[in-house]
Amino acid sequence: MSITEKVAYLKGLAEGLELNTEKKEGKLLAAIIDVLEDIALELSDIEDAQEELGEGLDAVSDDLEDVEDLLYGEEDEEPEYELDDLGEDEECYATTCPTCEETIYFDESVLEDGEVVCPNCGEKLEFDLESLDEDETEEEE
Repeated sequence: MSITEKVAYLKGLAEGLELNTEKKEGKLLAAIIDVLEDIALELSDIEDAQEELGEGLDAVSDDLEDVEDLLYGEEDEEPEYELDDLGEDEECYATTCPTCEETIYFDESVLEDGEVVCPNCGEKLEFDLESLDEDETEEEE
């Protein structure tokens, strides 16, 4: 039962009791019921306004999401280039940035430098090629 319904019920009870509104107690109860009725109507208006604001906020959020997709692209979007774009004679390597968790592609020259800067977040990643050389030596033996 809503507050408005409860106040209407109280008002009906008061009328059913046939309170004498000429006496002090009757006047007081009638005034209290009138105030309760006003409060219930105000609450109902506030609930309606809140619902309308919520719907408006949802619409703005959806529009903002569309703008973000236009500006930044879809999150599940593939990289702008394919591995084949690097050329057939170049070897391509990939790693995942530990900071932003994006995949980074680079060629052998970057690997020889021993470090690469993540183009997404700017994190500097360093590579230890000595462990790779040791692994290759063990496989040859």
